[in-house]
Amino acid sequence: MSKRNKQTEAAIVELEVPAVEPVTLADVVEIDAEVAEDNAKPNSVVRRAYKEKYAERNKADGKRAQRSCWDWLAQSLAGECLDDKAKISIEKFVAILDANGVDHSRWTNRNKGWEGRLRMTGRLALQKVVASAGVLKTSDGEELVAPAEWVAKYTN
Repeated sequence: MSKRNKQTEAAIVELEVPAVEPVTLADVVEIDAEVAEDNAKPNSVVRRAYKEKYAERNKADGKRAQRSCWDWLAQSLAGECLDDKAKISIEKFVAILDANGVDHSRWTNRNKGWEGRLRMTGRLALQKVVASAGVLKTSDGEELVAPAEWVAKYTN
């Protein structure tokens, strides 16, 4: 090796590049304004810290993901029940509960916030049924097979 190559090689070895954390899409994307406004409302059943954790963890996935844990069941229900503005259709949600044999007749409270309570309570009941069956039945008769890791997580 020539003297010049050894000097160049030594210079390259001595060159230090500072470590830079890669920028992810979640770093660039903002939390949806409507979700942030909803998260700031007082007197909610869901703690603000949970709402903020959901929104922060899922901000790259958009408004739909920022309002839930965004696991397989949440994504499946969103695909079946949410409209273009990420608002839930209670009729479609209740139809899914019916298709899976979840009794929602005792959840008749229609006071302020009833849709959210129905959605959360219904999801928990549905979660148990789907985990034990391994299948989510949609309102139109389709059966969505639950991933094995999701079933393992929610099977008691």
